[in-house]
Amino acid sequence: MTELEKLYDEILEQFEIVKTKHQKFVDNQNKSAESGVRTALGEIKELITPYRKASVEVIKKLKK
Repeated sequence: MTELEKLYDEILEQFEIVKTKHQKFVDNQNKSAESGVRTALGEIKELITPYRKASVEVIKKLKK
């Protein structure tokens, strides 16, 4: 698995957490679930820069 694929999978994982916990918050007014949403969004934010860098590296390799 390449670094790009690994990062993509991690982003998807965090997004699934966002979807699940957001729904719990909406359905049950679960405050801790909304805290979990914010945490997962922070994780996604942290993964974006490494993903972009890995993406650029893949494109550079393809151009060679």
